[in-house]
Order: sequence, then C-alpha cells, then structure tokens
Amino acid sequence: MIDIPLGKYVEIGIEWMNVHLAPFFEAISTGTGAAIAFFEAILQAPPSWMMLLFIAALAWRLAGYRVGLFCLVGLFLVDGMGMWLQTMQTLALVLSATVIAVTIGIPLGVWASRSDIVSRTVRPILDFMQTMPAFVYLIPAVLFFRLGQVPGVIATVIFAMPPVVRMTNFGIRGVSEEAVEAGRAFGASASELLFKVQLPLSMPTILAGVNQTIMLALSMVVIAAMIGAGGLGQEVLRGIQQLRIDLGFESGLAVVILAIVIDRITQALGGGK
Repeated sequence: MIDIPLGKYVEIGIEWMNVHLAPFFEAISTGTGAAIAFFEAILQAPPSWMMLLFIAALAWRLAGYRVGLFCLVGLFLVDGMGMWLQTMQTLALVLSATVIAVTIGIPLGVWASRSDIVSRTVRPILDFMQTMPAFVYLIPAVLFFRLGQVPGVIATVIFAMPPVVRMTNFGIRGVSEEAVEAGRAFGASASELLFKVQLPLSMPTILAGVNQTIMLALSMVVIAAMIGAGGLGQEVLRGIQQLRIDLGFESGLAVVILAIVIDRITQALGGGK
C-alpha cells in the first residue's frame, strides 16, 4: 500500500501559517476578544434578577406567556443553583460566535445564491465543516490563538456557520420567479431586487438557519471548555474530572435551560411560535 502522510502535510501547512500569518491571527484574536468582552459587559452588568426579568419579558413578548413563564422559572433555577455567572459567560460566547458566523455566512450565502459556480464550490466545504468531529477544530484553534475564550469562539464559528450559509442560499433561490419578475418589471436594480424582494421573502428561511447556527454554537462552546473557554462547559468538565454528580447535573441542566430559552426566542423571531 502507498503511504500518504496527509496529516503531516496539513501540520506543515498550519505551522507555516502560524509563523508567516501571525499578525493576521493577532488581529482576529483582538477583534474576537473585544466582541466577547462587549457581550460579557452587557450581560453581567445588571444584577441577575434584572436580566432574568428582561429575558422573561422578551420571551413573553415574542413567543407567548408559556415561554415567558418557562424562562422566568428556568433562569430563576439557574440563579438558585449558583450558575448565573457561568451561564452569562456561555451566552456571551454564543452571541459572539453567532454574530461572527452570521456576518460571514449571510453574505456568503447570498453570493452562492447568485452564482452556481460559487454554490458548487462552497457546498463540499460546508459538508467538510459540518462532518468533521468538533474536537478536531480545537487543535488548530489552540495553535493559532493559544488557550482561552478566543480559540473557543473561532472553533465555534467554523463548526456553527454552515447552516446559515446553506439556508440563505436555499431561501433566496426559493423566492418565486413571479416575485422576482415583478420587481424587474418595476425597474428594480439587482441590489434593490436583493434587498427589497429576495431577502424579505426569504427571511423566515434565513432566520431558521440562524437558529440552527445558534444551537450548534451552544453545543460547541461547551466542548470548547476543554481549551479554556470557560462558562458552563467548564463546570461540566469539572464535574466529569472530579466525578461530581451534583456539579455535572446542575451545569448540564443549566445548559439545557439556556438552550431551550435561546431556541424558543429565536424561533419566535423567525415567525415559528
């Protein structure tokens, strides 16, 4: 059999990038760190009861009183278990990763929807990003950005971005030809057609992709605790390492509650009450 040391070549390439593209990675690290600090400052500045009531009221307004009541009770339980700070840290990581993923993913999805060549090129890359085991992303993230929250967010962005790209592409391509032709008949330019016809009509599909991206980001930031991302994932990891059933159960329950809260609110934003 022929020996093909593909992993060795990848390692050489990553080491070359780490040496020659250090300023580029430093800039990414600085920007990502600033985003994390921004969201942490917003989420941790108010007292827990005030933020709890705000999230419950937001859920009530967007998704109905049942979801609002669940958020109130669930987040009250999280606070009572002493997991509030870790939950807000996790939420800050999820929001940071989601903002970056959406900022990159939606324009990429729009580009793919307007070019079959780009769509065919992007599809296998997205397949690779989604099927690669999540733990593998932690290795280059640590090599490029060391330990901490930043590599955790970068790995999360790579893992969680494919759904928003796919759904943006699918949503825009799914806009009826009649609506597009009507826009052209009224003299709309390509950009006006995109922003006034295609994006508004495909928004429910795009928001469904954003919802999936958020949920994948939440699952990944828990794994990213292995490289020092902190938050609830760190508590889950401590529970495993110390064989503490109480800590593992409480931190796991907090992750579940946070996941349900985020899912219901984002689904409501997409019109899926």
